[in-house]
Amino acid sequence: MALFGRRRSARSDTQESPGKTGAIDVVTAGDAADVAAATETAAAAGAGAAVDDVHVPEAPFSRFRGPFDSSEVTAGEDWVDFGAIWLPRTEAIEVRLEIDQTTDTITGIHLVHKGSTAQLQAYAAPRTFGLWPDIRGEIADGVVAQGGQAEVVDGILGKELKVALPDGSVMRLHGVDGPRWFLRAVVHGPAATDDTAAVTLLELVRGVAIDRGTDARPPREVLPLRLPPEAQQVNDDATDSVAGTSQRTEDDLRPFERGPEITEVR
Repeated sequence: MALFGRRRSARSDTQESPGKTGAIDVVTAGDAADVAAATETAAAAGAGAAVDDVHVPEAPFSRFRGPFDSSEVTAGEDWVDFGAIWLPRTEAIEVRLEIDQTTDTITGIHLVHKGSTAQLQAYAAPRTFGLWPDIRGEIADGVVAQGGQAEVVDGILGKELKVALPDGSVMRLHGVDGPRWFLRAVVHGPAATDDTAAVTLLELVRGVAIDRGTDARPPREVLPLRLPPEAQQVNDDATDSVAGTSQRTEDDLRPFERGPEITEVR
């Protein structure tokens, strides 16, 4: 079982779920442009504003059933640790990692279920209030300025932003504010328009935990992601085996037997 075979993925790879579930693929940040382009420009336009000046108070979303802070769960083998984002071990979905080719760093996690995708990114946030009301307003303004439509509605994860772009593509944007962190999920595919299709995917989003860390970070800074330790170990062993025969058994090369298998797609 090859854990890190590399190849370039077609653009359609980020839009459709292959038949296999419970796998982790890696796509480049450029290949995820369909998700990012519609949101990052608008978000970046407001990122330089004084956060205190644009904050609008809003009743917080209850995280009783998640997404969780890492301090609210028990770390261990039930989680796949990607640094700032922990995923519960499950074979119910495919997981893809978004990679920045310039820095070779993980910039986002994609949860894929029955053709729908939720792109996850975690950010640093202020201690005193959440970011989601301001961020979704900035994104909505940017979308409307481009000739699209944006509507705020109530959803599974609280207030969500439904976006229709001029080219006909549709997305749902979800935001959850936690203790000094903000989780954003951008949903596209069938779940962007079908509430029934969205339920399972958003429940999976709800099951994640965020490890913000203790470092001082400015609001809206992306929290760092990394390969899980067990995946990195397998990758190192594969490199070492080039110079000699590996002594590891087949079972040793299955760190995600109770969860997703990791493959890399470039």
